[in-house]
Amino acid sequence: MYKFKNIFSSNYWWAFLFILPAFLGTFIFIIVPIFISFALGFTEWNLISPAEFIGIRNYSELFRSKIFYEVLFNTFYYAFATALFSIIIPLVLAYALDRKGTGFYKSAYFLPYVTPMIVIAIVWTWIFDPNYGILNWLLGVGDSIKWLYDERFAMPALIIVSVWKNIGYNMIIFLAGLQAIPDSVNEACKLDGAAGIKKFFLITLPLLTPTLFFVSIMTVISSFQVFDLVYLMTEGGPENSTMIMVYWLFKQAFEYFNIGKASAIAYILFIIILVLTLIQWKTRKKWVLNE
Repeated sequence: MYKFKNIFSSNYWWAFLFILPAFLGTFIFIIVPIFISFALGFTEWNLISPAEFIGIRNYSELFRSKIFYEVLFNTFYYAFATALFSIIIPLVLAYALDRKGTGFYKSAYFLPYVTPMIVIAIVWTWIFDPNYGILNWLLGVGDSIKWLYDERFAMPALIIVSVWKNIGYNMIIFLAGLQAIPDSVNEACKLDGAAGIKKFFLITLPLLTPTLFFVSIMTVISSFQVFDLVYLMTEGGPENSTMIMVYWLFKQAFEYFNIGKASAIAYILFIIILVLTLIQWKTRKKWVLNE
C-alpha cells in the first residue's frame, strides 16, 4: 500500500511533467513515423493520390530488380571499406599520439569531424577535379584519373573522404581507451621486457577490445547510413557506381514519388544493419576482454 501511494506522490508527478516534452517529441517524431513507414511499405502512394494497399509487391519488385543488387553491392562495398579503414587508421594514430602526442595534433585530426559536410564536399570535389585538382598534380598523372567521373574511382574517392572525416572521432575514442589502461600494466610490461609491437598486440590491444567493439559497431552502422556525402559529390553516379541504399531511398521518395518502395528500402536496410549488429554482439564473447 505504501508503494502504491508513493507512485502518486507529488514528486512522481513532477518527474513525469519534466520528461513529458521529451517523451512527446520521441513519440511523435520517432515512434509514430516508424510504424507509419512500415505500413507504407505495403502500399503504393505518390504523396498526392490516396495510398493503395498492394501487399508485398514493393518488396518482391525490389528483389527482382537488377539495380537493387547493384545498390546492395555498392552499399556493402562502401560500408565495409570505410569501416575497416576508419578503425585501423585511428587506432594507429591514437597509439602514436598516446605515447608522444600533443594537443595540436589531436585537434588537427579531430577538426575534419566537426567540419560541415557541405564544406568538405566542396573542398574535396576541387581536390579530385581531373583538370585543376591538386591530387592528380601530386600524383603526377595529369588528367588521366577522373576521380568522380570514372566508375572505377568514384567509390574509392568517396571512401577516402569518409575515412578522412571520421578519423578524428574514432581516434579520440581510442585515446580514451588507451588512457584508461592502468599504469601498473605498463610498468609490469617494462619489467617483463615487453615493448613495441609485441606489447601492443599481446597487452594493449586485448585491453582495448571493449573500446574496439564499441567503435566497430558505431562505425559499421554509420557507414550504412551515409547520405550527404553521396548527395553532394556524386549523386549516385557515374552509371550508378556510387548509388547506395539511403540515397536510392531518397530518390525513390522525393524524385520518383514512390513512397511505398522507399519505405520498403528503408526496412530492408534496417534488417541488414540489425543482423550485422546482432552478429557483432553475439561474437563479442570470443574476442572482447571480460565478456
